[in-house]
Amino acid sequence: MIIRCWGARGSIPVSGVEYLRYGGDTPCMEIRNGNDAVVIIDAGTGIRRLGNRLIAESRYDYALLFTHAHWDHIMGFPFFKPVYLSKTRIAMYGCPFAQTSVREMIAGIMNPPNFPVRFDEITAEISYQESCAGQFTIGGMMITPIPLSHPNQGMGFRFEENGKSFVFLTDNELGYRHPGGMGYEDYRKFAGGADLLIHDAEFRPEEYSQTKAWGHSVYMDALHLALDAGVGRLGLFHHSQDRTDREVDEMVADCRRTINGRPLTCFAVHQEMEIVL
Repeated sequence: MIIRCWGARGSIPVSGVEYLRYGGDTPCMEIRNGNDAVVIIDAGTGIRRLGNRLIAESRYDYALLFTHAHWDHIMGFPFFKPVYLSKTRIAMYGCPFAQTSVREMIAGIMNPPNFPVRFDEITAEISYQESCAGQFTIGGMMITPIPLSHPNQGMGFRFEENGKSFVFLTDNELGYRHPGGMGYEDYRKFAGGADLLIHDAEFRPEEYSQTKAWGHSVYMDALHLALDAGVGRLGLFHHSQDRTDREVDEMVADCRRTINGRPLTCFAVHQEMEIVL
């Protein structure tokens, strides 16, 4: 299982010298499994560069999973060049949540006057699947969903293949249980023993009094979840739009001090990062 990050920034894309190491694109992850299936998670602005790479590789068949409908996770879709090619086939997976369908969730961002090309004008062949009813497989890889604790709801995922496991819980607030979300113990069990956990870590403790119930976790809460769940590696994700490289480094250093020799590796996810399980 190869996991690539094309965007790790939360809320809005950013640019500038203070964001060079971790990048400014919003969430988009890619998985290449053992059968070389291409699975994309979310369509933040990072999906633009991923689309360019897929075209360069002559890859036109993939699955696209959505964690939820907030704009930073879908805003890159109109700039994903493969959707304008008739040879492209995309199986979209997601839960409707506040929308009537996955199709409506995506088509809405291309409605006039927000975008000059309507969703109905794209030429890719798109099929729609729900990812909220239970386990499913893509290319032989087992995928298990879990509700996120986030406004307007969302879904996290556990990916398992050949004895390896990757848990992705972006936009998940461990310090507050949103309607439809789960409790801390549920997430601990879900992530239990995973080789890799990538978890929302947007806020610092001193920020949380003003941001509680916004749908994002304090990075130390993500760390304690990883320790309690016995995961092998923790990737801090969904970096605040104001979080500089230096400040992200400080968060990672704080986590490593807290780990203090226990069997957990902690790092901050950055765009262009590639992890092999």
